[in-house]
This record gives sequence, structure tokens and C-alpha cells, in this order.
Amino acid sequence: MLQALGLGPSEEAVYTALMAQSEASAHDLARRTGIAAAETARVLADMEARGLVSVATQPDREEPGPARSRLIRYRLTPPSVALAPFLAERRTALHQAESAFSVLIEQYRSTAVHTAGGVVEVVAGAEQVAHRFHQLQRGAQRELLVFLVGTPVAVPREASDISESHALERGVDFRVVAAENYLDSPDAARDARASIMAGIELRLVDSLPLKMVVSDRERAMVPVDMADSGGEPSAIVVHRSSLLTALVHLFEKEWAQARPLYATTRGVGAKPTDEQQPAEGELEVLVLLLAGFSDRRVASQLGLSLRTVERRTRRLMDLAGADSRLQLGWHAARAGWLGHEAEPGRH
Repeated sequence: MLQALGLGPSEEAVYTALMAQSEASAHDLARRTGIAAAETARVLADMEARGLVSVATQPDREEPGPARSRLIRYRLTPPSVALAPFLAERRTALHQAESAFSVLIEQYRSTAVHTAGGVVEVVAGAEQVAHRFHQLQRGAQRELLVFLVGTPVAVPREASDISESHALERGVDFRVVAAENYLDSPDAARDARASIMAGIELRLVDSLPLKMVVSDRERAMVPVDMADSGGEPSAIVVHRSSLLTALVHLFEKEWAQARPLYATTRGVGAKPTDEQQPAEGELEVLVLLLAGFSDRRVASQLGLSLRTVERRTRRLMDLAGADSRLQLGWHAARAGWLGHEAEPGRH
């Protein structure tokens, strides 16, 4: 945690250990942290020079060196006082880095924007493609637009998950359109469910013309399919241009036509069609089932045969993809079948 402010691992360990007590010697802190006594003494001396700790007890000068160091006791300087300058320094450095970043981008655009190389760059090799992909995701500040098609080739799913979580933590708007064949890959439904639960908006279409990720509508990456030629994975990165505008337009068009996916107990499901919604008679059965009625009491209450109740219950279970009536009740609430909640996929 404190390493983000410029403190090393040993300094952080000693600082947090000293925080747990009013004062302590280097010997005490070495015992608590597991760091060698000599190293702990050196760290404390450095932290004193930087204003992070102060000497609470000073031994007599006549004491020999080792004994004297054991008797010196340190007290923590309050974090609000000691760490504020470190935080200010880091903020200044980050501001300077952002300014330099903006200047470099403008310089690059001014020299390359009128050439094809300034609009499109080619990235070759699995490692380079994966690296560029993570750059786009980690650099996004506002929005990520993604097309998912087939099985990931250059970017492992686990690594992609890490980039997704970092983007979501920053509050990035994350929208994904997946082709149906993407869900055919191993564990895809489980991963898709986890993504939806984490906050990613995911929709499904029958097919997509390409894989793609667009970052902040300023740059996009499109993998190049080299499977037929046996070549190594490659991709093109498209910078701000009419070509990038066309890719964004393509995404928005597919997004508008796609079916929203929502999390289910087994994985993910698409927003149901009218045929996949319970009929009125089935909902009457559902209400009584959720109230705790047995099938026989439901049949008596509604004036139906027991077989009809069982048939309607079975269809409700099939629609919900449920293995138990508890799961059926959960899905009914999630899907808004009883009118208490919004339909799946709506926000």
C-alpha cells in the first residue's frame, strides 16, 4: 500500500509494525517484522531522516554501539503529517507525466496524421498482440467497446479477465457484443456470467464480421486472421480517423440489434422472446407454488387437473432452466415474471 507513495517493502513493514504500538526499538521491530536487526536499524535511521519516525528515547552516550541501538526507541510520526508530502510529490509527478503524455500524442499526430502509417499500425506476434491489447484496455478512461468472436488466440482468457477488472474498477463503461460461436468455447458461459456480475454489459448476435476492441473511441485493435496461412497472430491498430469512426458505427449498429444477456444460475441467457415467457395460466400456477401450495392444492384452487398443474410447472422449470423450485422462484423474481422487477437485460 505505502509503496505507491515511494516507500520500499522493508520501510512499509517497519512503518505498519510501529503503528501498532506507541514506541519500539529496532530490536523490537526486527522481531515483529522478521527483518534482520541491522537492516531494521538502517531502515529506521532512513525513515527518521525523512520525517516518518522520530526518536522517543535516547540512551546515554556512554553506552556501547550495539547496546545503544537496542535502547533507542522510535515513535511514529502521524501519517497525516508524515505522508502528506509524499502524496503531494506523487501527484505532482503524475500531473507532469500526464502533461508529457498529452504533448507526445499531439506531436505524434501532427507528424503522422497525414500518412497511412499515422492511421493504421500493424502488430505482429502473439506476445506483441497481447501486449497491445492490454495497453488499450488499461489506457481506457471512459469507454471500451468489444466484439467477441470464436476462441481467443493471442490473449489468454485469464489475462483478459485481469484487464477487464482493472477497467471496471476505474469506472470505465464496458460494452461487449459476442457472436454465438464465442459461447461454444470451453468455460465461455461461466466467464460471461462472471463478467456480467462484475458490471460488463454483454449482448449476443448470431454472427460478427470481426473481432475488435475500441478504447475511448480514439483507437481500435482488430486481429488479423492468419489461421489459413499458418502465420503468427497479427493485428492492426487504428487511430482516430474516418476508419475508426466507421468501426465505432459498426459496433453501435450491432449493439442496437443484439439481444441482452443476463446471468442465470447455470451461466448466461438471452432476453426471452414471447414464446419463452410464461403464459397467464402458468403464472397463476407459479404464484400459488411460490406461496407454498402443493401441486394438489394448486389444482384444487384453480380448478385444474393435477396433471395440468404438473405440466405447467414442468414448462416453468424448463423456461427458467431450473432444477428445483427454489431456483424457479429465484429466476421468476430475476426475470420479473410476477411484475415486481424489470425484465432481464433491462437497466
